[in-house]
Amino acid sequence: MNMRMRSVVAMVLFVLLTAQHLNASALSAISSYEFTGYRMQHYLLQQDRHGCRGAIVVAEACSSDYPSLARRCVIMKLPDFTLQSYEEAQRQNAAAVLILMPSNISAVPHEVIQSFMETEVEVLQKDTLMPLYVVAEDEQMLHMYEQVKLDTATRASSILVRVVRSMVTATAFQILSSNSNPIKPLTDNTISTLEGVLPGLGEDPQAIVITAHYDSFGLSPWLSYGADSNGSGVAILLELARLFQKLYRDPRSRAPYHLLFSLTGGGKYNFLGTKRWLEENMDHAESSLLHDNVAFVLCLDTLANGDELYLHVSRPPKPGTPQHDFIYQLEQVIASRFPWVKFDMIHKKINLGEPTVAWEHERYAVRRIPGFTLSHLDDPKSALRGSILDTMAQVDIRKLKRNAIIVAESLARFMYNLSDKGSPKEIQLFRGQLEVLDSRLTALMSFLTSAPRATQLMDKEPTQNLMISTLEHELRQHLLQVYRHSFKQDRREPDITFHDQMSQPMMMYRVKPAAFDLFLGGCIAAYLGIIYYAIQNFGHVYGKLKTAVKSKHQ
Repeated sequence: MNMRMRSVVAMVLFVLLTAQHLNASALSAISSYEFTGYRMQHYLLQQDRHGCRGAIVVAEACSSDYPSLARRCVIMKLPDFTLQSYEEAQRQNAAAVLILMPSNISAVPHEVIQSFMETEVEVLQKDTLMPLYVVAEDEQMLHMYEQVKLDTATRASSILVRVVRSMVTATAFQILSSNSNPIKPLTDNTISTLEGVLPGLGEDPQAIVITAHYDSFGLSPWLSYGADSNGSGVAILLELARLFQKLYRDPRSRAPYHLLFSLTGGGKYNFLGTKRWLEENMDHAESSLLHDNVAFVLCLDTLANGDELYLHVSRPPKPGTPQHDFIYQLEQVIASRFPWVKFDMIHKKINLGEPTVAWEHERYAVRRIPGFTLSHLDDPKSALRGSILDTMAQVDIRKLKRNAIIVAESLARFMYNLSDKGSPKEIQLFRGQLEVLDSRLTALMSFLTSAPRATQLMDKEPTQNLMISTLEHELRQHLLQVYRHSFKQDRREPDITFHDQMSQPMMMYRVKPAAFDLFLGGCIAAYLGIIYYAIQNFGHVYGKLKTAVKSKHQ
């Protein structure tokens, strides 16, 4: 009987401690965490749907290797996000996909970055209803990720371990998007293009057009910083404007060429800004440099890395043409100054039957204006041209400066006809006060990557509006006749239709599973039952306790 009473007392103490512990766990389990989710691209380009049409998320979180993804929010880190895992989530009708984005991209292995970029390209070509969000990887998000991975790992354990963990220690995470309003299309976007001129020497000189598109693209508009593509092209163009302005301000060193600089918008969407700018200049303007004799158009695109340079052309230039002479100077500068740089010309004909163009110079070629694009990429479909991982971590300032020098020296040798004047090919024109400045290129790149430059944000958000104004101010510092052209879309037949709710407030709730409530209820019932038994048999229990105490003292 003495042993029986000891068992009863031990059970009472155990239930009391268990109830207290579980109550404390339940208090922490109702905690919540608010964060911002950046939704995947959602747009129509020439009536072709791209991205995800869904935005609402109300689902329990799980890892990508969880056995059943149906109606769950799949949490992935960068290495988890592959085309196979994304398509598996779609196949199993997952409620959503949540990708954790680390703050330090430079610490991510190159193979992980490359795999993620390639998956981005494939995913953005698809049209899906399943929402996809990218969120910042912080302590709370990492804790959730580790917990859902642990939950998946216990699936391989014995049934008893799984049941006990599910009832006592497991924590579920509920993901909820706060905005339940329907998604609305946006057809009132304005695309801005900036232009400025350095007038050449003589009465009717030819014009050289130097252009770069300034907007960016990636899985999510709010995370598209476009450092290499195409912040690098913009940075080199602005540095060229500064250098040649110093040459042109003295009539004795002014070249017999107009230099027309252009920063275009909508470059990531079939170069719509370039298309509209050409239409305005060629079809509607009474006087334009593009109406006159254009020597060639040089498009700068993705030039902040690599030891390769490719000149993309729609038609190989004929000997004796300005294009051919410039390419010769380009080859000479690279061979004499930077022999380790691989240079090649890639010829790709324009297919008028295709709805999109690959490079910006093709927009000019359609108008029979000769041009080419200079890039360290050989493939227009390269994943680097549209990735949220295209950050400053992908930029090599030394190679950016090298490419700026190559372009500046080649242009100057062509414009001043230095080869025919007997100047040695090793001569360095841009040095001293005309030197390409590392500090300026770094400052320009830091400015261009200080905020996302997605096309749908540039006319809607104050920071992006300020960025365009700053670019315009920068051009006015060095060029004449600087204008901003703003092109609004036709609401009835827009070239591109964006959608809202690209940035969403979201909540993460920590909750216990239903089995935990049953277990907690059972513990409380057992506790009350023991108390009831003790009260009903108080005399008997008291006597046994008194006897047990006396026997212990004796």
